[in-house]
Amino acid sequence: MKPAEKKSSFLKYIILMMAWLMLCPTVLIAAQSDQNQAPGRAMARQATKGKNIWNTTDHTKHKALQQNFKSGLEVTQACLSCHSEAESQFHKTIHWTWLADPSDKEKKFGKAGGSLNNFCISTNKTKDKSCLACHPGWGTSMDNGINCLVCHSRKEMNWDESVEDIAAFLDAGDEDSLEIAREIQAELREAAQNVARPGRKNCGSCHFYGGGGDGVKHGDLDTSLVKPNKALDVHMGVDSQNFDCVRCHNTTLHNIAGRVYTLPAAVDRKSLVEDDLASKITCESCHTHIPHKAGSKANDHTDKVACQSCHIPEFARVNPTKMSWDWAQAGKTKNGKKYKTKDAFGKYDYMTIKGQMKWARNVEPAYYWYNGIIKSVTTKDQIDPGQTVKISWPEGNRLDADARIYPFKVHRGKQPYDKEHNTLLVPLLSGKDGYWTTLDWNRALSKGQESVELPFSGRFDFVETTYVFPITHMVAPKENTLACTACHSRQDSRLANLGGFYMPGRDQGKWLDTFGWIAVLGSLAGVILHGLGRFFANGKNGENGQK
Repeated sequence: MKPAEKKSSFLKYIILMMAWLMLCPTVLIAAQSDQNQAPGRAMARQATKGKNIWNTTDHTKHKALQQNFKSGLEVTQACLSCHSEAESQFHKTIHWTWLADPSDKEKKFGKAGGSLNNFCISTNKTKDKSCLACHPGWGTSMDNGINCLVCHSRKEMNWDESVEDIAAFLDAGDEDSLEIAREIQAELREAAQNVARPGRKNCGSCHFYGGGGDGVKHGDLDTSLVKPNKALDVHMGVDSQNFDCVRCHNTTLHNIAGRVYTLPAAVDRKSLVEDDLASKITCESCHTHIPHKAGSKANDHTDKVACQSCHIPEFARVNPTKMSWDWAQAGKTKNGKKYKTKDAFGKYDYMTIKGQMKWARNVEPAYYWYNGIIKSVTTKDQIDPGQTVKISWPEGNRLDADARIYPFKVHRGKQPYDKEHNTLLVPLLSGKDGYWTTLDWNRALSKGQESVELPFSGRFDFVETTYVFPITHMVAPKENTLACTACHSRQDSRLANLGGFYMPGRDQGKWLDTFGWIAVLGSLAGVILHGLGRFFANGKNGENGQK
């Protein structure tokens, strides 16, 4: 080999060595990072790995969607001209029927059944038309066609108002009215052509406003989740994973996975690692039952403690949520007129037509055993008015293998009940005979009970009630999770209300503590005596050695 070639080879060798030395720390750090990666988080990244959603059609090119729609039903028919099975599928879902369980032949559970609550009190089987503002049909009737756009259009519109205005301006017939009608028709046509999978705004248009306003019902669902940051929700944060609702709430034949009145949120506690067709509706679906680093003590809690209990320290962290609603205070007037007042959050805390309400922010959840099933009282069930009535409550106990300690919002209410039949009553609220118009409880209760075909004795009073909402959104970053002492503490333990088991740090046993202290003091005395013995023994041996 020539000297020049030897020199060139030597330089290549030096360069390769330097490159290796530069890359080696990075490789080692990456390897160490992989080694320290919690197995559940690694699996979650695999299970929810970002993917490109591609389309095989351009809806702007479909002739059926290029017309000037005159009604909402025409929009629906245009959608169905291609999506022929969507209507029959959707008509069987809880979003359309508002009935919780198809096997419930008596139709006891659901907004269109015998279910009631302690915020809006009742939908009176949807006789209260204002409740139907959230039904995914056109107008305030369950007999109209499906409004596909409320879930699928990316454009924001007041759908019912738009089609009503189109009809009114077309009916007027003059040129100015027709021009306005054409403008609204152009917006509706654009909305029908710009469709996709449901986004947060689509779902939130109803679920963020449940109970009649932003954040009224759930506490972990409100408009702050339209564009949340990572600090509010690590999954939905636009600066984090940026998940839409359907990323976890899987959909099959328009059935959207989630919690209902009588059925569990998930039949099996399976992860996608175990079954790639498992529903992504529990934390375990993606994170498995070992979500933390190998050897972490937190992994020992997953069989008894829900992930949400540690990872959602408070709910309603941006917008306030309604925590109580006292209907017994409704009906007060000022100078003979209805009035409203607002609290420090700018929310109505008193309304003549609704009574006294309390709102709160950064609320610490209540904790109960929960196996995924919510039980509830219906309009036909008798109650004990001598105590607080649980209108809904979680099923489960510590011996239930499917139950976990779970966080809840507990909404407290005061609402009317029949003093003779001992049943909760469902007043008619809206319309000319509704309480909001008449402020007459007897009339409203009579009309309401008539709508659900149940008797009313004419004698009523108000009873205190509770209603629970599982808290599962607003998952905080890991640095904001609860410390161990939040629960394992003798003072102010978050789990102080849960008994029947021993929790280190929270619980104490008089005799156990006594024996423990005896053992500690005995050990300490033994160490001291042993030390003294060695000291004196060594001293004595030293004197003997000098002699």
